[in-house]
Amino acid sequence: MRRHGKIWALVAPMLLASTAATAAPRTMTSLDDGWQARIAPTDAATIAAHRREGRWFTAHVPGSVQQDLIAAHRIPDPFKGLNEAAVQWVGRADWQYRRTLRVTPAMLARDHLDLVFDGLDTFATVSINGHDVLKADNAHRRWRVAAKPLLRAGDNIVTITFAAPIRALQPMVLAEAHSLPGEYDSAFGDEPKRRQTSPYIRKPKYHYGWDWGPRILNVGPWRPIRLDAWDEARIESFRVDQDTLNDAEARLSGKVAVMSGRTGTATIRVAVTGPDGQQVEARTDAALVPGLNQITVPLAVAAPQRWQPIGYGAQPLYRATAVLERAGAATDTARRRIGLRTVELIRGTGSDRGAFGFRVNGLPIFAKGANLIPFDSFPARVTPAAMRTVLQGARDANMNTIRVWGGGYYLDDAFYDMADEMGLMIWQDFMFGGAVTPPDAAFRENVRIEAEEQVERLNNHPSIIGWNGGNEVLSGWENWSDRKAYKRAIGADGQERVGTGMAVLFDRVLRDAVLTRSPGSTYWAGSPSTDYDGPVDTDASGDRHFWDVWSGSKPVENYLDSCPRFMSEYGFQGAPGLATIRDFAGAGPLSPDSPVMKAHQKFLDGEGNERLLFYMRARLGEPKDFGDFVYLSQVDQAQAIQMAALHHRACRPVTMGSLFWQINDVWPAISWASIDHQGRWKLLQYAARRFFAPQAIVAEHRGNATRLSLVSDATQPLPARWTIRSFAMDGTPLKENGGTVTLPPLSAIPVPTLTDDALFGGADPAASYAVAEMIVGDTVASRAIVERGVPKDMRYPDPGLTATWTDKQVTVTAKRLARAVMLDFGAMPAQPSDNGFDLLPGESRTVTVAADATPAALARALTLRSLGSRR
Repeated sequence: MRRHGKIWALVAPMLLASTAATAAPRTMTSLDDGWQARIAPTDAATIAAHRREGRWFTAHVPGSVQQDLIAAHRIPDPFKGLNEAAVQWVGRADWQYRRTLRVTPAMLARDHLDLVFDGLDTFATVSINGHDVLKADNAHRRWRVAAKPLLRAGDNIVTITFAAPIRALQPMVLAEAHSLPGEYDSAFGDEPKRRQTSPYIRKPKYHYGWDWGPRILNVGPWRPIRLDAWDEARIESFRVDQDTLNDAEARLSGKVAVMSGRTGTATIRVAVTGPDGQQVEARTDAALVPGLNQITVPLAVAAPQRWQPIGYGAQPLYRATAVLERAGAATDTARRRIGLRTVELIRGTGSDRGAFGFRVNGLPIFAKGANLIPFDSFPARVTPAAMRTVLQGARDANMNTIRVWGGGYYLDDAFYDMADEMGLMIWQDFMFGGAVTPPDAAFRENVRIEAEEQVERLNNHPSIIGWNGGNEVLSGWENWSDRKAYKRAIGADGQERVGTGMAVLFDRVLRDAVLTRSPGSTYWAGSPSTDYDGPVDTDASGDRHFWDVWSGSKPVENYLDSCPRFMSEYGFQGAPGLATIRDFAGAGPLSPDSPVMKAHQKFLDGEGNERLLFYMRARLGEPKDFGDFVYLSQVDQAQAIQMAALHHRACRPVTMGSLFWQINDVWPAISWASIDHQGRWKLLQYAARRFFAPQAIVAEHRGNATRLSLVSDATQPLPARWTIRSFAMDGTPLKENGGTVTLPPLSAIPVPTLTDDALFGGADPAASYAVAEMIVGDTVASRAIVERGVPKDMRYPDPGLTATWTDKQVTVTAKRLARAVMLDFGAMPAQPSDNGFDLLPGESRTVTVAADATPAALARALTLRSLGSRR
């Protein structure tokens, strides 16, 4: 029926009035079931090579084509053996999904029926009954389609066709005289070297491969799909802004964005319920216009309970609810969980302008923690339990901060919910992994929508202490040799165009998304950076990524050369345990240069195990066999990161953060992770529990002296004692020094530096050692072993280790000094409650072992390793 504009203007209010009383509540129906997939019919070449996959097969949503093919045994598991190469064809093909959607007359009676896709990876065309309705081009965005005009009663066909990203982009990239510098070249010949398509697409960057993960170009609907049925209006988004916070009151603003299909009125109710069950509520009546309506509902909470980072107090959380009412009936509801706290960036002035860190609820918090990469190559199969294993591991290791790295994807709400509950602070990158970004306005507009959507989704998580523009984009543009060569090649005008495009993106677009969608949150233009205030990636200002050690092959002692303002990345590799290695490598002889070991070592295109051996030979000696290689690699990793982290803590307040690279793995591999892909702790994770403890003693031997520092994260003065005792290797005492001190709150203080003569007298450096301890009350809060040489040059005795079992508890006892004791269960999956510890002569440590195996089987599998036992 044709509607004359003037007549419709008169009758519309009458229609609105008549339907308001009968508007039904909004309903959302999952469409995750019932999908099929196949190679897209237009991809004839791939069908010719894989005819079976050219016919429809069962597909799962959320998911990816690769996951379905693995589950159906049509491609091998790329995490096993050398299988990564065998799955590459999947990501190079075009794919099609379809589902039948049965629509009833009652559904068609609704004003609006929208298809909502929470994640499409990546170039996707959606059609309804053969009519294209959406072309998606960003895996990090939600996509909504007004589907009602194309739906009919009965069965409807929804189709999603995915274009292979390399095939879609490569003609454009190859046509450019100078393509944008990217991240990691393909090892599989699908892209020419330094001609990467990844900089041009909004897809998780790690899918293209990284120096810790495989190249698997996921394809598919990787987040849920649903049908959204609503009438006059719906809640588009809901957040609670914290306007002011003091001990007496928190003034809040409920921000409700209402999408309306027509002119009318509505009532918005916002309620906030505290941890004690006390509730405050406010309401407002709003005049709605077609489109998006921004409505603010102010309310106040008396005597607010502040969310505190772990170690500084409790984590009380509030529940917030927004209700949209039409004609007295609730038609839509949105819920959030919030925490009340203040966060500021620490930035100095004058001569100290380079200072950087975080202040939470007025306290300067030293950030102790690690960087987090994606949990798996296939995000859709990551479970809450897998996320909890890593986050609980961080908390148990005395970490308080996790940086979510920018080459992955924005994580599920469940991740941030867990962090909220645990008191872990999250420093969240926007999803930029290091590539130079396209300078065009269309790219920035795409990212703007992505950023605003993601900040809107995550803004009320108190754990998120700040947003970061991305990873190493700004420092790479300024410092990396390939970027410098690119700038020379494109000339001054080209450099200005690309550089300005990045500045607009990171200094304006992303900053505005945070300031407008999460007021009160912090924003930092990139990691590392100075937020456009001087040179980047230096010790003098802002945050730092330090890779002279490991990537630059410099000695680990170089960690001690300076005090950076905030060390947001530094790392050292170690192999996972033999149980994890056997799971991906299978049975049979293994060595560091076995093909399967090189395939699961991505640093230097598989040659990273040589870097492990380089450091191992320099510090610990030649491994005797493969088990010894695994052990020594983990000892080396733990000792290197311990040296760096304790130094950073001793540099407080100049240094205000130490986040090592990295806490987790994306697949089973030899990498920088402290918790492997199976959730098993390496020795580094156990060491982190010691070097990130609330109180720590730091002992640094350099030259002919030992520098001692005492560190305390307590918010009150803390009385303590310190001692340092030296011994000959046979246990004979040599000298002793010590004293008492009251540690100031949130501090690191030096205690007298001791020369070798004062500490060791004339003892042989290779045959003596010292033990430094901090005692709080009657408890040894922290211990450090002081050596005057690298471990391989120390004449450690055989410690005479013994193990005594009681059920699944084992007590390990040392007759003589035992350095870096490892309870090694070989290929048997087992996780001890402690590992990698030192034992002084006569000391014992009782350890509980989590395993499915019987105590007898555990006892048979156990090998007690130590540096002295290798002699």
